[in-house]
Amino acid sequence: MTIDLQESRQYCQKLAKQTGKNFYYSFLTLPGEMRRDMCVLYAFMRITDDIGDDESLELEQRRQNLTAWRNSLAETLAGESSEHLVLPALSDLVERRQIPPQYLYDVIEGVAQDLEPHRFATWDNLEQYCYHVAGAVGLCCIHVWGFEGEDVREPAIACGTAFQLTNILRDIGEDADRGRVYLPQEDLQQFEYTEDDIQNRVIDDRFRDLMRFEVARARDYYERAEGLFASLSQEGQPILRAMIRIYGGLLDRIEARGYDVYSSRVSLSKARKWSIVARSFVGM
Repeated sequence: MTIDLQESRQYCQKLAKQTGKNFYYSFLTLPGEMRRDMCVLYAFMRITDDIGDDESLELEQRRQNLTAWRNSLAETLAGESSEHLVLPALSDLVERRQIPPQYLYDVIEGVAQDLEPHRFATWDNLEQYCYHVAGAVGLCCIHVWGFEGEDVREPAIACGTAFQLTNILRDIGEDADRGRVYLPQEDLQQFEYTEDDIQNRVIDDRFRDLMRFEVARARDYYERAEGLFASLSQEGQPILRAMIRIYGGLLDRIEARGYDVYSSRVSLSKARKWSIVARSFVGM
């Protein structure tokens, strides 16, 4: 069955609107074609993540599904027809926006890493993981938003790293329940906070010091991401501004709660997100 390009785009837009949460609000700052393209890019990332996270399947089956997904992507980009609704629109996007396909393969590789039981010994190890699941996404995004010059790679990767580290800090307890501890082991040791403490949801001075340290690290990456504004097109700047404010706002909430990320999920209200979008759109 041949999937029509318009049908593929409509599927991506529907998926982004239904599941995008923080991302979809920021898409609203973009002009029509860019917004449509970001929905396509988001849909690919969402599906890739869902394949890796499908806990109804055994790990080996998920590995095989990710390999099959990578092969389907490669075949579609090579000009073969695709039976998956997202891939025709993605192939069109890659060609029009000149997105290096390696970025997409890097994302799949990052999701595959989550299928293995792992710990990150150092920040350098975690930073490499953040590149694959988020930094590579940032590099894709700037091709949609438009940019000039060559000094964009580092701040684009820093932006993705900032967002991913924010997610990690928000989801410490939830991830631990799934056997995942992303915080570097060297950081846990430095603050004498253990994986048992995470499982037991211990909030004490050790934990607050650890979180204060990690939040400061995240803010450093947000500052590096600010360098993107000088290179982005005028149309692309509002979405970057909105995304930084939305994810940075999560850090603010974490701090305001005394770093309690265990008792309930940290989030921003819809009203707060709409306010950020509106202010970002007018450059405030």
